[in-house]
Amino acid sequence: MRVTLSMEQSLPAVPAVDDHHVDRRRYPDGVAFMDGQYLPMSEAKISVLDWGFLHSDATYDTVHVWNGRFFRLDLHLDRFFRGIERLRMELPYDREKIASILNNCVALSGHRSAYVEMICTRGSSPTFSRDPRQAENRFMAFAVPFGSVANKEQLERGLHVAISETIRIPPKSIDPSIKNYHWLDLVKGLFDAYERGAETALILDTNGYVAEGPGFNVFVVKDGSLRTPAFGVLPGITRRTVFDLCAVMGLSATAADVSRAEIKAADEVFITSTAGGIMPVTRIDGTAIANGLVGSITRRLMDLYWHKHDDPAWSTAVAYP
Repeated sequence: MRVTLSMEQSLPAVPAVDDHHVDRRRYPDGVAFMDGQYLPMSEAKISVLDWGFLHSDATYDTVHVWNGRFFRLDLHLDRFFRGIERLRMELPYDREKIASILNNCVALSGHRSAYVEMICTRGSSPTFSRDPRQAENRFMAFAVPFGSVANKEQLERGLHVAISETIRIPPKSIDPSIKNYHWLDLVKGLFDAYERGAETALILDTNGYVAEGPGFNVFVVKDGSLRTPAFGVLPGITRRTVFDLCAVMGLSATAADVSRAEIKAADEVFITSTAGGIMPVTRIDGTAIANGLVGSITRRLMDLYWHKHDDPAWSTAVAYP
């Protein structure tokens, strides 16, 4: 059943979720919010004329829900709104209503652990103009079952990663602090990694240092201190969370250049993403990192990271019906 919204000054309002009118059998894979309606993911569509599709002219952010709680939702909303402003887009909803939409997508789906995305595309021009100022920006959101970059086996023994020669899009071309769908460099890196028998990839920045991977940042641990690339990367929320956790644990963490030689000589390596949290890496380019086992600092960070999901200072409860 679709929940159709009333229109106020041509903008849809956000209704409360009514359990008496929700048939969760219609939403087994997740719920989307588009054009003033909540609907099954299978019915969520965009126009082929939308600039988000034609030109990757869009920004988005992804937050996850774990055990019925959003993790660090405020930080994700902050970054989403910064991206909207920098891309000169306009949203039809304020921050409070977008948070309500995200909550409703999760609540309607019934999922206790979910991957929740908010998106704004440039939209399309009624006259098919090439002037982006004439496009009508479009907001949408969805909640689907939680997924991770690393599966259970990989989380236990560590990911096997290859470093591709592919160069990340220069930050002077695309601002990496604005979360975007420009992934062709990352996809090329993935195919390079697969051809070499690895499970995922890291690519390089324009100076030849390690940058990031498809949807994740990377950290190295050496002599008890942590370092993560600083140039040409998305400042991920999970990346920031690692800095916050290190402050709690009394560990040193800095953002600075990381060379290929340094990452291979590290004591420990891990990647960070909303899709999976803190995930260990134990092999790079076919060579084991240290003893080839998940390191003690990585394990401590992983444990504290998931523990914080129940902390009201770090998480927000979903209002289920």
